[in-house]
Amino acid sequence: MEVAETIVKEKIPHRHPITIMVWTNEEGSLYPPALMSSGVVCGKFNKELMFASKNPKGETFGQALERSGYRGEQVNRLNPKDYKAMIELHIEQGPILEEAKKDIGIVQGVLGMVNYRIKTFGQSDHAGTTPMKNRKDALLAAASAIKYLHSELDKLPDDLVYTTGEIICHPCVHTVIPDYVDFSLDARHKDPEVINKVVSIIENMPKKFDSCKVEYKKAWSRDTEYFDKHLVSLVKEKTDEYGYSNMEIYSGAGHDAQFVSDIIPTTMIFVPSVNGHSHCELEYTPIDLCLKGANVLLQTILAVDKI
Repeated sequence: MEVAETIVKEKIPHRHPITIMVWTNEEGSLYPPALMSSGVVCGKFNKELMFASKNPKGETFGQALERSGYRGEQVNRLNPKDYKAMIELHIEQGPILEEAKKDIGIVQGVLGMVNYRIKTFGQSDHAGTTPMKNRKDALLAAASAIKYLHSELDKLPDDLVYTTGEIICHPCVHTVIPDYVDFSLDARHKDPEVINKVVSIIENMPKKFDSCKVEYKKAWSRDTEYFDKHLVSLVKEKTDEYGYSNMEIYSGAGHDAQFVSDIIPTTMIFVPSVNGHSHCELEYTPIDLCLKGANVLLQTILAVDKI
């Protein structure tokens, strides 16, 4: 918005229309999956299936979109015929730029990733009457599986990141031994060979922990997405012209830009996140760094306009 306002207020001439994109449901928290609308527009997801996605209360995404009044017309969609490029300014959402004391991240692409669901199966019994030696505790087995996976994944390159961010425990009653646990494992790296090694570790893990059966299933995956080299070089050029300190960086987080990159030239610009915090209340980027990012975005857009 700052860039568009500057172009209008300062009456900066340009040859092409400049469109501000607001992608609906990037996070996918209430209505999965993430990157929903850019995924539909870029041919990754089926529109009708996305409309049918439900939140925990049972409302569909289609219903919520209709109620919002912002469903829009298909004729207005981003497309390779009418649009020349997309450039997205974003906070880094991690600590790398701040630790390196850099103002701007020259984003090369978005890391490849793989996501698995891993399940452990035990036996529910009374928490007070079942001796420890007789138990098949699915939650204990899940904890053992997670510890095993961490110990094995830690043997891979140290720039691999992986997370268990969701655990479902049944029956989740304090007086009952859990009989079923379902947990996620998300791993990210730019090198597909490293991701392949992650998959091998998961799929060759022991089939039992603590007397409980273990199963796994791949939920989804994506390859590393590399941004348009010319646009990346333009971001670097404009950053250097301002004299801002900068470095090359890959995004570990997913962004709409990664899908758009498949249909039109695309790149991103990062500004630092204080202490690397993101997706929490402590997320913050100082206004002076936001301004630097906006300056680079403005000049990159004007450079693309001249092509």
